[in-house]
Amino acid sequence: MRAKTAVVVGAQWGDEGKGKIVDVLSERFSVVARYAGGHNAGHTVIIKGQKFILQLVPCGVLRPDCRAVIGNGVVLDPMALLKETGKLRALGVDIDRQLFISNRAQVILPYHRMIELAAESAPGRQKIGTTSRGIGPAYEDKMARSGLRVVDLLDSKLLKTHIDAACAEKNAIAHALFGTDPLDPAKMYEEYAAAAAQIAPFVTDTSVLLNTVIREGGSVMFEGAQGTMLDIDHGTYPFVTSSSATAGGAVTGTGVGPTNIGTVIAVTKAYVTRVGEGPFPTEIFDEAGDTLRDRGQEYGAVTGRPRRCGWLDIPLLRYSNQINGTEWLVVTKLDVLDHLAEIPVCTGYEINGKVTDVVPADVRGLESIKPVYTKLKGWQQATDGIREFDELPKLAQEYLRFQERESGAKIGMVSTGPDRDQTMVLPAFHAALAN
Repeated sequence: MRAKTAVVVGAQWGDEGKGKIVDVLSERFSVVARYAGGHNAGHTVIIKGQKFILQLVPCGVLRPDCRAVIGNGVVLDPMALLKETGKLRALGVDIDRQLFISNRAQVILPYHRMIELAAESAPGRQKIGTTSRGIGPAYEDKMARSGLRVVDLLDSKLLKTHIDAACAEKNAIAHALFGTDPLDPAKMYEEYAAAAAQIAPFVTDTSVLLNTVIREGGSVMFEGAQGTMLDIDHGTYPFVTSSSATAGGAVTGTGVGPTNIGTVIAVTKAYVTRVGEGPFPTEIFDEAGDTLRDRGQEYGAVTGRPRRCGWLDIPLLRYSNQINGTEWLVVTKLDVLDHLAEIPVCTGYEINGKVTDVVPADVRGLESIKPVYTKLKGWQQATDGIREFDELPKLAQEYLRFQERESGAKIGMVSTGPDRDQTMVLPAFHAALAN
């Protein structure tokens, strides 16, 4: 592979631990670029016991020599960004030197949150399980060609005209459909014009920046948000996000061409979790699921919502690897399974009496899946903090090799705890990154 550029993507429904992995790998890259999603990502990084929760800013910013880029595929909430940069600055991060924001990224405004919150809580509407941060409606406006971009945010005259027109439309829609109180466009303009002045120093043409870095021999890592099965095209529609969460989104979301992408690294837990509504074939409904949730601290970094837990789903992982062109797998939270004497792994689906390994496109097909399980022996030994593969219990090694064989991608890293240092890098992956 060409290790100069790599995409790091979630293999399932997000929350796989991408934040920690991007942080660990960012030591080897000069730039980390975020390419999709909004401020609902909630990547958690723990460094020597200190916790950092990043929502918009790429995790690479925690490395002093690494530049962090927010690409054009991201929807940006200016207030959330300023709150996050303020916290990072207070923690000693040189955010003013390291952060760059695409002038083409779309802007989230208060009426986006108003519309999403009202729609999600309206009687009779199908609940998707959004975070109600305005991300979906901002992407809707982007596709309707009526959105506001960062470059427009910096033009005060255009900003005022846009807010006045948008509020007139959105207030009428929200009141008619949901009975929502109107937003004040004058107050909104005043707040966002002030925010624009603070954001302006970060703004640039990040496509030019990234392509220049690559052309001059630098290295770029593309950081995904959410996970493959939340992708707007390839996920469990309609219970998905509003952006391209797969590796392909790195191209459209940053303006770097596909021939400049060297490899794809997918992050998967040793089991599976999901937040919000939607199908989840291997979900565990008994005490075993509660135990995984407690051992893995499966609660949203931003929302605190408890995550649904399930056994590893090989057909889903194989599908994800196919969609992303995954070359390397990173397995996180192996230590959460240390207590189990037996570990079920889904290796096939039974749908209407027929066994298949094809992931259905429709929700009804997904909901009718009866998982076919292979049961592997658990190792029942502590693995937390182990940093060499050969030091893992033999049955833990076999569990990982089984996952590797069945999924069709090579395991390059294993995480055995939340801290940056609780990570093992396998020799082949280390060699590939060094090339």
